[in-house]
Amino acid sequence: MFDFLLTAEQRAVRDEAREFVRSIDPQLLIDMDEDKVQYPRSFVEEAAARNLLGLRFAPEWGGRGLQWTTELAVIEEIGVLGSALGCLYSLPSIVGEAIYRFGTPDQKERYLLPTLQGKKFTAEGLTEPRGGSDFFGATTTAVRKGDHYVLNGQKRFVVGAEGADYFLVYARTDPNGPPHESMSVFLVDRGSGVHVAHLYGLMGGRGGGAGRVVFRDVIVPVENRIGEENGAAQIFYQMMVPERLTSAAGAIGIARAALEVAAVYSTRRKAFGRKIKDFQGVNFKVAESITKLDAARALVYAAGAAEDSGQPPELVRRLVSEAKKFATDAAWEVTNHAMQIMGGIGYTNVFPVERLVREARLTQIWTGTNEIMNLVIQHEYYKELKNRERRGRDVERDARGAALEEEKVYE
Repeated sequence: MFDFLLTAEQRAVRDEAREFVRSIDPQLLIDMDEDKVQYPRSFVEEAAARNLLGLRFAPEWGGRGLQWTTELAVIEEIGVLGSALGCLYSLPSIVGEAIYRFGTPDQKERYLLPTLQGKKFTAEGLTEPRGGSDFFGATTTAVRKGDHYVLNGQKRFVVGAEGADYFLVYARTDPNGPPHESMSVFLVDRGSGVHVAHLYGLMGGRGGGAGRVVFRDVIVPVENRIGEENGAAQIFYQMMVPERLTSAAGAIGIARAALEVAAVYSTRRKAFGRKIKDFQGVNFKVAESITKLDAARALVYAAGAAEDSGQPPELVRRLVSEAKKFATDAAWEVTNHAMQIMGGIGYTNVFPVERLVREARLTQIWTGTNEIMNLVIQHEYYKELKNRERRGRDVERDARGAALEEEKVYE
């Protein structure tokens, strides 16, 4: 983050996160990337012990009552560790959003508080084998039977599947209703009928226990439903704020780490008798990368500030989508610049850049692909264009032939 945009309190919390990140043993990252570790509970437990989880939530539920702008500064620091640890760190904030905003006091007591204390571990079930971007086409069902529901179906690409104590699951509760009005949200404990059928071999983001979870006749008490029956759409749209902001801020951390490694390398490596940082082919890539990251950081910060200040949901949705798209695209470009600066050695495991390239690629796909972000962005912009009065100058009139209405043929 730009320090001058942060208050002294925000900088202090960011520095706590920075110290936490410094304390992480490099061997953990190596073991995760080699799939020797799946779901490092100790990492989440230590973050909780330092009171760094769910910073936005009220202290009575384990948070600190801080703003999005503070949490984003922290997530950028956590992002330096890669997408798996960044996601495991963010899950209490993402799942916690649903519980905190829409859950009952009992649900907060049983799930949110122990999650932020590092006593319970969570994951969320969004994507299904037959639908990625088509979220509301989900086929997982929950049938009401008196005081409980019977849950059947499966979710894939669930980060934390191997290790989570409970899952936030979206399921269809009205088989005959329209897609956006027929789903509900449940807190599902790991137990009988909950089975991790497969752990994925991932290109990046390894060690986060990402898997496919199958639910077979799982009994879910009614009191574990979040919000109204068939009211999942409202919860889903709100949860996309933390889903996408955490992805955006974490991607900046990934790219920043890769750029720093490459830039330091460029001050040491010599070719043709000169340090390679003195060649435009190198230093222009550094300049482009810095600019991309600063622009991404500014957009992410603006989106967080819009949510903090209670801006209209349509504006927040557009800014969050822009931030996620721009920051993750920038991360992919910057990590590739870092590898190009380093040349062949950057493609080896002598330096972490090759891993960070793999980590960055995932961010353009998860929490909504960047193509979906484009759909949201243009949709919200056209609504703004249609619904608001013209502001400022009517530029369309600034043409010599502006009055030639017969030339303005639209059909």
